[in-house]
Amino acid sequence: MIHFSFKVPNAGSPWRDTWDRAFQANPATISEMDLCYKYFGVTVDLAVDEVEIISSEGHVTLVDLALSICHALSRLSAGEDTAIGFTEDDEVIRLRRETDLVAITSSKHQWQVSVEQEELVGAFVDFLREAHARLTVNIPGLADNPVVQRFSPEWLDSMPGE
Repeated sequence: MIHFSFKVPNAGSPWRDTWDRAFQANPATISEMDLCYKYFGVTVDLAVDEVEIISSEGHVTLVDLALSICHALSRLSAGEDTAIGFTEDDEVIRLRRETDLVAITSSKHQWQVSVEQEELVGAFVDFLREAHARLTVNIPGLADNPVVQRFSPEWLDSMPGE
């Protein structure tokens, strides 16, 4: 079983400023670099069968993670091994295909877990849909940002098997 979710920081949290700052910019023109480094900090939980893949103890930027998930999703859909990286952390989550399963390992931790590829792809798609929805509902101008469009529902619908 896969649990993959994120939480937007509460008002008063310094990480909430990474969301509030977007109202001071033109959301449609915020650069990829800024979206990956400066905006939309969240806590993320990714667990597979009780193994914590990504811990909610730290913060990551939502767009950076979404882009990494998009890349991993494209590679998995093409039948290739892949990885998920983080801008602010040197950990790499490796995803290695094994027939209908995907073996998940970390560059920093000793665990290994396997999950059905279809279930993992479904969890990635659901995460990306939720990320896109949360971003564009909170800051509507982001729907016109070309970086955010890279994980739009239209892009997800065009994925093989979707």
